[in-house]
Amino acid sequence: MTHQPDATRMLDDRGYSGTLIRGQNPALLLEKAVRDRITDSYFWKEQCFGLNEASLCDRAAEVGFVGGTFGPQQRPAPFLCLLFKMLQLGPGRDIVEAYLYNEDFKYLTALAAFYIRLTYSPQDVYKTLEPLLSDYRKLKRRTRTGFSLTYLDQFVDELLTKDRVCATSLWKLPSRQQLEDLELLDERISPLQEELESMDEEDEGERRSQAEDDEDIQDVTLERRNGDTGG
Repeated sequence: MTHQPDATRMLDDRGYSGTLIRGQNPALLLEKAVRDRITDSYFWKEQCFGLNEASLCDRAAEVGFVGGTFGPQQRPAPFLCLLFKMLQLGPGRDIVEAYLYNEDFKYLTALAAFYIRLTYSPQDVYKTLEPLLSDYRKLKRRTRTGFSLTYLDQFVDELLTKDRVCATSLWKLPSRQQLEDLELLDERISPLQEELESMDEEDEGERRSQAEDDEDIQDVTLERRNGDTGG
């Protein structure tokens, strides 16, 4: 049984009245070749038909790896199929960020991060995704020839810095420095920078304490010498 008409209807701009992303139907943000592979896939037809925001969350919780297309036939990974379904559904920000900040399902977090990269404004992409650069949970990645290990922070860094991730071309994201120069973003202090500054403060405190101890020792030594002289 095929459910192709569902996908075809969502990809038809004629009469489309939903929210536009950078002036177009969000379901068209993926390349046509990728969309065709998705809508022809078994996972799409059997596992994605009829999903809503709640059931998509349940389906994403079952995903075991991130990935784009794989194998000689370039089959789409379930992760990519669910991303396409999210683009069709167009969930509100409260739902997207509930997916993003959930603590139990890391692949749901990765899915939401990818959706945000495709659909949010540049400054909101940085503001929303940069906190995940401190999330070091392991992710399995499906490559064209097998599997590899990555981490959630690395995956998010790729979304912020690369032009193509998981067989998907990403729209050109302005650099962070450009947005700072336009005063659309505040300067970012990384957690590592904060840690280094904290270590510097601790070192400075230790130096001051050592200097005070040295002064106390000198004072005691001087008092003893004066006492011996007076005797």
